[in-house]
Amino acid sequence: MSVVVFLLAVSAACCLGFGFVFQQNVAQRAPLGDFLSPRLLLDLMRVPRWLGGLGLMAAGMTLGAIALAKGEVSLVEPLLATNLLFALALSRHQTRQPLGRQGWAGLLLLAGGVSAFITAGEPRAGSAVTNPMRHWLIIGAVVGAALVLTACAKRSRLSWGPVLLALAAGLLYGVQDALTRVSGTRFAEGGLTALLSGWQPYGVLVCGVTGLILVQSAFETAPLRMSLPALTAAEPLAGILCGVGFLGDRLHTDTGALAWEAAGLAAAVGGIVLLGLHPAMPCRSAEAEAELVDRSCRHR
Repeated sequence: MSVVVFLLAVSAACCLGFGFVFQQNVAQRAPLGDFLSPRLLLDLMRVPRWLGGLGLMAAGMTLGAIALAKGEVSLVEPLLATNLLFALALSRHQTRQPLGRQGWAGLLLLAGGVSAFITAGEPRAGSAVTNPMRHWLIIGAVVGAALVLTACAKRSRLSWGPVLLALAAGLLYGVQDALTRVSGTRFAEGGLTALLSGWQPYGVLVCGVTGLILVQSAFETAPLRMSLPALTAAEPLAGILCGVGFLGDRLHTDTGALAWEAAGLAAAVGGIVLLGLHPAMPCRSAEAEAELVDRSCRHR
């Protein structure tokens, strides 16, 4: 694994983790009437703290895009999932909560899972699939799943809705990462003309804006511990699916390697859940929860 790719991916994860915490601190006070609406972004843009979080998120995505241009999606995505470690570090600083057994177990599972997947799979570049049907089939399946999750989330705003929205956003971000890789390749081969003549950069924009609306709606209606684990787990899984499915990323596929890869991904997801549910992660006070329920009732 390239040291440059590793440092870029970890730096991106740091920016993303800090950015998510700042954004959620502001989004939880946004009007519920803006739920799943572009108006939500317009309202949040008036708050400097949220803009700071958005700037960190943009920096993280930029660093992630550079890492994707230099390395395989199946390698970069698991490293980006460590953004939860940095979100927990900032939240722990704010709440003064110790890590405890749950925190250390989550850290070990996430770090060990990512290491096991990368070591066993040894992601490496291969020949990208040229058949457009393969691209559209995989992207359509992932985007379709995101649409179904969003539709279900609209029916249960204050229960499972935020989790479903975060899962949908994570799937879209995984597709965005894959399309970013394709866009970078087109730019490297043919310059700006080749980049803008393809549909991929516009797909990056649509996935990014739609995912941002979904994420902020999830942050608006639930504490970070409900939404961030789902977002963090879904993005690398979707990205790895696209990477192996049509970008030409190769993984070891012998029985032993597949077993370690599956175990690594399962451990990473388990670590993400444990860290996301840690007491240090931001949660609403009783007063804030009552205010949210009151706002919801008035909105109806």
